[in-house]
Amino acid sequence: MKRNFLLVIILSLFIPVITGSRNIPAATGKVTPDDYDKYEYRIPMRDGVHLFTSVYVPKDHKHKYPILLNRTPYSVAPYGKEKKKHLGPSHLFMQEKYIFVYQDVRGRFMSEGTFVNMRPIQDHRNHPEAVDESTDTWDTVDWLIKNISENNGKVGIWGISYPGFYSSCAAIDAHPAVKAISPQAPIADWFFDDFHHHGALFLPHGFNFLAIFGQLRPKPTTKWGARFNHGTPDGYEFFMNMGPLSNANKKYFHHNIAFWDSMTVHPDYDSFWQARDLLPHLKNVRPAILVVGGWYDAEDLYGTFATYQTIEKNSPGCENRIIIGPWRHGGWARSSGDHLGYVWFTIDPAPSEYYQNNIEFPFFQYYLKGKGSLKLPEATMYETGTNEWRTFDTWPPRHTKPQSLYFTVDHHLSFSEPTDTGFNEFVSDPAKAVPYSERTTTGMSAQYMTDDQRFAGRRPDVLVYETSPLEQDLTIAGKLLARLHVSTTGTAADWVVKLIDVYPDDFPDFKGNPPTIHMGAYQQMVRSEVFRGRYRYSYEHPEPFVPGQIATVNIPLQDVLHTFKKGHHIMIQVQSTWFPLVDRNPQKYVKNIYLDTKPEDFVSATHRVYTGGKNASKIEFKILE
Repeated sequence: MKRNFLLVIILSLFIPVITGSRNIPAATGKVTPDDYDKYEYRIPMRDGVHLFTSVYVPKDHKHKYPILLNRTPYSVAPYGKEKKKHLGPSHLFMQEKYIFVYQDVRGRFMSEGTFVNMRPIQDHRNHPEAVDESTDTWDTVDWLIKNISENNGKVGIWGISYPGFYSSCAAIDAHPAVKAISPQAPIADWFFDDFHHHGALFLPHGFNFLAIFGQLRPKPTTKWGARFNHGTPDGYEFFMNMGPLSNANKKYFHHNIAFWDSMTVHPDYDSFWQARDLLPHLKNVRPAILVVGGWYDAEDLYGTFATYQTIEKNSPGCENRIIIGPWRHGGWARSSGDHLGYVWFTIDPAPSEYYQNNIEFPFFQYYLKGKGSLKLPEATMYETGTNEWRTFDTWPPRHTKPQSLYFTVDHHLSFSEPTDTGFNEFVSDPAKAVPYSERTTTGMSAQYMTDDQRFAGRRPDVLVYETSPLEQDLTIAGKLLARLHVSTTGTAADWVVKLIDVYPDDFPDFKGNPPTIHMGAYQQMVRSEVFRGRYRYSYEHPEPFVPGQIATVNIPLQDVLHTFKKGHHIMIQVQSTWFPLVDRNPQKYVKNIYLDTKPEDFVSATHRVYTGGKNASKIEFKILE
């Protein structure tokens, strides 16, 4: 490999860490990281900031290789001579040989500059000197193409979660060398992704994440900050004892977590959050796109579908595809995907193996190496319930028909609109909030999205509506929307809706589960969502409820592809607390829940859900024909 060391040293771009030899290794039948030389660079951006970048180049330099780039705020570790144990999106890529590049984004770990969460995209046409994650990617790719002599002129980009956001940014005014991008579980808009859901805070996720990720980094470092110590394994107890959200700073953060402070002074969807919405900028996308996500992604399900659908709408000429499997957040790269919690899926081949072999690897091989004849469909979706892969030429599918399930006053779900009107009510007490899981954890359990919901349905502050046993299979495909007509004796309330698949009493146990876990009458959560009622008319301009006055709350529940099998029941649960997954609404309207809530503002209230007539509460969906 030829390197202009004088130029590199003058520009302060090269860190003299080169591992391994230039000798071609003896054939072993298996490629490992030892078959790659590792280089570390400080790549200059247009404003003079240098970004720390690790580059792994195959020692066999007889060929030109495409570059696979991963930009991350989570560290490119290990630093120095030590190498990563795995390179690329899956083991297949290291065997095939690519040039693997990992970069600390601006302001994180060993990169210079100031880090900005979800850094807003700038107006490059009128301000070409402005920097953002799009320009940082462009400048990085341009430098790599010109300075890594073994590259073939083609670049692919991938990343999961926050790195998925950076992958999406790469599609905006993309460098000509970028041919393929895979945003995987990408954050798109932090008011609706991750720890925000329709104005409600996913408390353990946001608190725990920012407690470490949001720590100040005064200078470049290779180290993570200290992890937060809850002092107890019981997250329900910890967050209940914390009291109002303002106590997060008073007791724990002490205003040392800058983004938590920013979040607390921007509770509504104002210009602060709107500037961080990446979706309006995803237009005229030129590289091929593969959006990846999981049905049970507790963090970035919104971003996954919103990214795909926005590119589809605003870039009609883009080769844009989506794949969704039965995975938790990042499960396609970090697990076999054959089960989540006590619910099991396909075992042979496991969903992750199928995806890596038949979707992800061929995608990058085709666009970066020109290998194979890519015949990927528009949408490859795993149908839960039947546990099989399905392909579609559009998503949502074309051949569907609208259907509604109506709530009835006697707690049934009816496919026809009920003639009787009425309501069901419950007392919601923030001091005795409904737990989101039976598990003891201080975090957001990944398994909660398939957990058995019987523990919740047996509480008096959870309304349960259920069909009779289905006489035939019913497959729901696409978007779900719950239309609730509600009232409260208070002035504020959250509304949680859960779609549940109730197994028959004689449903056989899964062989992979412990012998104490029985699946008969299991209530598997299929989809769920929370909506902070103050935003029922506008996310920008919240309004209190008028006590006793009926109001409409529309709750989007994200997409789904699930078959309720013959003999199963469909169930809906409605509740107002979901703790500590969601922070407690005091149920007395305050202007800013983060800053203004006092202990005495947490009050019990009686909530009603109305049925029939002009106030018929229901859930709307599409049936796959």
